[in-house]
Amino acid sequence: MAVTSDEKTTHFGARDVPEDDKAGLVHGVFSSVASKYDVMNDVMSIGIHRLWKDAMMDWLAPLRGQRLLDVAGGTGDIAFRFLKRAPGATAVVLDLTESMLAEGRKRAEAQQLAGQLDWIPGDAMALPFEDNTFDVYTISFGIRNVTRIPDALSEAFRVLKPGGRLMVLEFSQLPNPALQSAYDLYSFNVIPRMGKAIANDRESYQYLVESIRRFPDQETFLGMIRDAGFEQAKYRNLSMGIAALHSGWKL
Repeated sequence: MAVTSDEKTTHFGARDVPEDDKAGLVHGVFSSVASKYDVMNDVMSIGIHRLWKDAMMDWLAPLRGQRLLDVAGGTGDIAFRFLKRAPGATAVVLDLTESMLAEGRKRAEAQQLAGQLDWIPGDAMALPFEDNTFDVYTISFGIRNVTRIPDALSEAFRVLKPGGRLMVLEFSQLPNPALQSAYDLYSFNVIPRMGKAIANDRESYQYLVESIRRFPDQETFLGMIRDAGFEQAKYRNLSMGIAALHSGWKL
């Protein structure tokens, strides 16, 4: 589709698209890969994504009785970890893609966590919740797919209670150019082929690789978190910067 000069545009992987089209395109990607999403995460990262998510929980240190909102929460990986570490806690998993939520519901029932979880379709840029509702807001490998990241961060700030915490886990940038080049070579050449072999969907995984490269680096994203109103904002690199954790507080 051609983009006219008066349309606001954003990136969808390596190409520019009208802002109004991105959510539908992202929805199509994750609808396509939902049933194989967890398997592909394990294969692509050689299981390391599990260690990153555990590191996220270690830094977050969930507390008894907290209320979590996990945005772009998909099949529930973060919510399950949170609930297992925080007795009496509850969680809402919000995702744009109903088929991802359906996979998560199956997992919750299998792990006997269904009673502590709500699964809600929704948009990170327009959360269907009142102000000051949640103790913790997490988003894991999802914020790079949002059309307007500042809007999503503003919504995170709005729905958190005073004293609430934001934590973002996302692919990031390696500080060493040679290592970054090697990682890019792997990403662009291997991951789409894995997507074809395992999920029968090369195009969706091509987009996912491209979207990682378009996401801001650690310091730039840290500035965006501060601009949204969060204080004591910090980040930690994981696996030398292949991924990063960003944290901020609503004070």
